[in-house]
Amino acid sequence: MIGQRDHVSGAHFAFTDRWGGVSAAPYEEFNLGGAVGDDPAAVHANRGSAARSLGLDPAHVVWMNQVHGPDVAVVDGPWGPAADIPSVDAIVTARRGLALAVLTADCTPVLLADPVAGIAAAAHAGRPGMVAGVVPAAVEAMVGLGAEPARIVARTGPAVCGKCYEVPDGMRAEVAAVEPAAYAETSWGTPAVDVTAGVHAQLERLGVRDRQQSPVCTLESHDHFSYRRDRTTGRLAGYVWLD
Repeated sequence: MIGQRDHVSGAHFAFTDRWGGVSAAPYEEFNLGGAVGDDPAAVHANRGSAARSLGLDPAHVVWMNQVHGPDVAVVDGPWGPAADIPSVDAIVTARRGLALAVLTADCTPVLLADPVAGIAAAAHAGRPGMVAGVVPAAVEAMVGLGAEPARIVARTGPAVCGKCYEVPDGMRAEVAAVEPAAYAETSWGTPAVDVTAGVHAQLERLGVRDRQQSPVCTLESHDHFSYRRDRTTGRLAGYVWLD
């Protein structure tokens, strides 16, 4: 269920694993993704269980329609009907107590908070989104609401690591031309991309100093969902909110 939790000066961060839910194979057990083919009732039950275990109201968790892009939405409450949920890869709020959620299954979930200003953000950074600058865009939106980069606390969750994320050599070159820190090599010696390293390099340049990275590689861990490993699979979630 909740695999990792952290609390810093009124800012809360949490990441799920795959166990403890009600989804059947191949989404077993704790799938939180609503667009992967799982039974909607199972997803609803899992989301409710996750929220309640964190002390949150399931109806007051904000989700996204993630599309691997750079767009950000500022929110002050839950969405209306599902049709109203925008296609974005980062959400930002200045409302304390409102939880923001991001779904992943190899991409890097990025949770950000400035506890002093009361600003939080969640971002979905896959390879395309990292290259497009979704995380800098999220930080820019936070700053626009009054956050300061030096006060922002950043946590990145379980994601495929640079030693496992094999890509063609040309793709690695294209990514590294935008973010050199993402240049990587697999453990078997072929070209790779390290999205999480790229995200942390972007945050460092923006002045975000308080950063922590999950040690979990989703492709290597069978306690976590991995699209690259299994293709048809569930989704993990990261949550951030402020007291």
